[in-house]
Amino acid sequence: MSAISVGQAAVLGVVEGVTEFLPVSSTGHLKITEGLMNIPVDDPSVVGFSAVIQVGAIAAVLVYFFKDIRRIVSAWGRGLVDKEERYHHDYKFAWWVIAATVPIVLVGLAAKPLIDGPLASLWVVAGSLILGSGVMWAADQMGRHKRGEDDTSFADAMWVGSSQILALLFPGFSRSGATMSTALIRDLDRVAATRLSFFLGIPALTGAGIYELKDALGAGVGAAPLVVGTVVSFVVAYGSIAWLLKFVAKHSFNAFVIYRIAVGLALFGLLATDTLSA
Repeated sequence: MSAISVGQAAVLGVVEGVTEFLPVSSTGHLKITEGLMNIPVDDPSVVGFSAVIQVGAIAAVLVYFFKDIRRIVSAWGRGLVDKEERYHHDYKFAWWVIAATVPIVLVGLAAKPLIDGPLASLWVVAGSLILGSGVMWAADQMGRHKRGEDDTSFADAMWVGSSQILALLFPGFSRSGATMSTALIRDLDRVAATRLSFFLGIPALTGAGIYELKDALGAGVGAAPLVVGTVVSFVVAYGSIAWLLKFVAKHSFNAFVIYRIAVGLALFGLLATDTLSA
């Protein structure tokens, strides 16, 4: 019998789609939802399922930013054979994304036993939600928001890409929150920070989903829940991306900070009263 039913997979797909790119921690919300549905959060097949349905959200990014991605990939391809093309920002940016993905891949492989074990605890999620909120608020206040997407550099990409490690090790910190906060500290404006977060998430999240697929299928999650969760995640994530880009163009991240603190405190309360199991 599958560790996750089709109905549960649909619910988790909605949660993943809504939260993957908002700076509120998709992993944290998935673990909380799994706990409320009495799904064991540290089960290898459940951890694998969570990684696999992220591919649906990433597919939404690929579709939404198709023209941008095609332009960047085309520039990279031309630059491989034409020296003159290597001076273009898009060619350089493609290499920056590749280089910025290396740190999280290395840490992910080295720390996998911790990530799938002790660090999967809901206590860690609660603490990381609140701690990440403080980082996000400080970054939004510190950042001068004066640099656009065309002003990004190799250093920006490496700092922002490496910050994904925080979310990998501390579920609840939020990959989007960590990357956007780092970009803001680097003085990128909110829209540029958000778009950079999207682009840097594509290889890391896609790789994680493919890597975890064997665990999800082989350890107790059927093909049907995986397909349903991934498709629902794609549809919901597409709408979430469109909304977020419009929101950050006119608003600060304060609403997300307040929401994260409220969820973190509520989770601490549920765990302390044994309403939820860590």
